[in-house]
Amino acid sequence: MTETKEDVLAALTKLCAPLGAVTGKAMFGGLGVFCEGSMFALITRAGELYFKADDENRPDYEREGLTKYGKMPYYGAPKNAFTSWAVLQPWASDAYRAAQAAPKKKRKRAS
Repeated sequence: MTETKEDVLAALTKLCAPLGAVTGKAMFGGLGVFCEGSMFALITRAGELYFKADDENRPDYEREGLTKYGKMPYYGAPKNAFTSWAVLQPWASDAYRAAQAAPKKKRKRAS
């Protein structure tokens, strides 16, 4: 049985409780995943989870052979990520740190 993006978000929200309040927002045909206002992951419409990467945590994804999501700075989560918080924690925490460290985009003001 294939999990929906909503199923993946529900599981991620439950497991990531120690990280903070995790929410999802429809975007890219899937869901953007946020914690404290920072988008640290995305879930594709097919229910695949990708975490935010930067120069600091990108080597971890590459070492594991995890694939990048198009041109965006997000890499696939390990297959065993939903095993427990202990397995998910380093990936989710590093992605959250990367999201917080990323330069914030300025919104254009309406004229």
